Amino acid sequence: MLTLNKIHHIAILCSDYQKSKTFYTEVLGLTIIREIYREERQSYKLDLALNGNYVVELFSFPNPPTRPSRPEAVGLRHLAFEVTNLEETIAFLEAKNIESEPIRIDETTDKRFTFIADPDLLPIEFYER
Repeated sequence: MLTLNKIHHIAILCSDYQKSKTFYTEVLGLTIIREIYREERQSYKLDLALNGNYVVELFSFPNPPTRPSRPEAVGLRHLAFEVTNLEETIAFLEAKNIESEPIRIDETTDKRFTFIADPDLLPIEFYER
């Protein structure tokens, strides 16, 4: 029997490293664990944490191919973060000139959520606790 303990991290490949680094650290507030430039690959690897837990591995490569994200393309659907107050989250994002979709209600849990897009249009969900 396979026993999984937790999700270790999510890897994200970005097209503009500085723009994505700013988004994930200054907008979403993830903290940098380590940043490495790999000369042989002309690639950055940025390990990011949420509340002290390693969660995102941000990569850059020269000229990465684009991947469809919407409408519902096969593959990673979105990255979701739990938030305490959705209105406060949306107000914070609006102050950073980041548009969110209209608030939706999860028909199974009756919880509220919304989506934004990261700099490469990866959907980011904010799900209210």
